[in-house]
Amino acid sequence: MEFTPLLFSSLERYLPPNLLDKPKAEKYNYMRDILRRYSTDAERTREQKHKEYRQKIISNYQPLYRELYTMNSSMFFVPSFHKAFSNPDKDQSIKDIISQPAPGVVTFDMLQPRFCEMLLSEVENFEKWVHETKFRIMRPNTMNKYGAVLDDFGLEGTLGKLMEEFVRHISKVYFADVGGFALDSHHGFVVEYGMDRDVELGFHVDDSEVTLNVCLGKQFTGGDLFFRGVRCEKHVNGPTYRDEIFDYSHSVGRAILHRGRHRHGARATTSGNRVNLLLWCRSSVFRELKKYKKDFLNFCGECQKEKEARLVHTMAAWKQGVLVGEGDTAAS
Repeated sequence: MEFTPLLFSSLERYLPPNLLDKPKAEKYNYMRDILRRYSTDAERTREQKHKEYRQKIISNYQPLYRELYTMNSSMFFVPSFHKAFSNPDKDQSIKDIISQPAPGVVTFDMLQPRFCEMLLSEVENFEKWVHETKFRIMRPNTMNKYGAVLDDFGLEGTLGKLMEEFVRHISKVYFADVGGFALDSHHGFVVEYGMDRDVELGFHVDDSEVTLNVCLGKQFTGGDLFFRGVRCEKHVNGPTYRDEIFDYSHSVGRAILHRGRHRHGARATTSGNRVNLLLWCRSSVFRELKKYKKDFLNFCGECQKEKEARLVHTMAAWKQGVLVGEGDTAAS
């Protein structure tokens, strides 16, 4: 069982006093043993099988562009994005390059055209290998029949750096309410839409705290994203309010970042082929805290409406009580 650094540091404070000064490896083993007691045999078996599956791919697949497998920010990112993260005052420089076209949605130019082309070619090369070897791969999620999990064929390190050094900092500024400051794991993949591929994607929420979505290409029409408000598990199928409606048109290399619980879908790609890079960013710390702290649901638009309605009701009842009291006083 693996520990992310943030999860380790969060659990570390609850260790028995006699272990607080012990070496990190000893603390790690102690916490791992405890967590293993609470994980099922099925969970451990599934984790081991996935490790073996991934290792089998990595040991047999020959990458097309090895430079993609190590983070190189000057090669991957457009100058404005790279410069913003080179600035000592990152918070302000990040705000300078970001647009917020709708509540809870931020967009910015991110990937170099050449990087997009290389990643597309790498994915095509991987799919060619899959076809030639007849290797059965896992698709990105239950909604997409086409696409590939980038982490499974060696890009986990690159995408991990992307989340830790870049996405997490933006999320700290814009999505702190859902653990944006504590993102510590990810699921990275590409999805494909168009002829002989998925055409559209239904209304849904992501299994993430924060989602990064970047269009890689190619030539296409349609495929706009539509957003309909942030919801908790209880209200995910609730109504949409007028100020929550937002549509987004893709542009190659431009990123859109939003909360995973922000309800959205993709309209039909009517011609050509569209390929997007998705990075579902997760926070084990936030997920653990959310189990015990109900006020973590403040991000939900419907919860906020209910809270406002209760406040209005309370104020109305209080005013009514005051008026009744004044009437009784006047009568006496």
